[in-house]
Amino acid sequence: MAKTASLYIRIDPQVKADVEAIYAQFGMSVTDAINVFLYQSRNIGGLPFELKPAKEELFAMLREGREATKRGEKRPLGDVFNDIREDINNGEL
Repeated sequence: MAKTASLYIRIDPQVKADVEAIYAQFGMSVTDAINVFLYQSRNIGGLPFELKPAKEELFAMLREGREATKRGEKRPLGDVFNDIREDINNGEL
């Protein structure tokens, strides 16, 4: 099927450069990657990846930390932030 529709998006220039380098490793352009995303979305009837409510998870962690503090449990703040950063980097938040 001929590609006759156009899609124009605005994106952070650094993000564009980063993903161009990533997709180039697979011989793909950003346009190719967007097409894969759109076709896969259509095929499965939704987003081709899981969305997580990171904000709620973060709030739950903060509430848990506050309750632990009330119980007298203490941790260095730097350790807490390192754990949060690690969770974000691992896609867990």
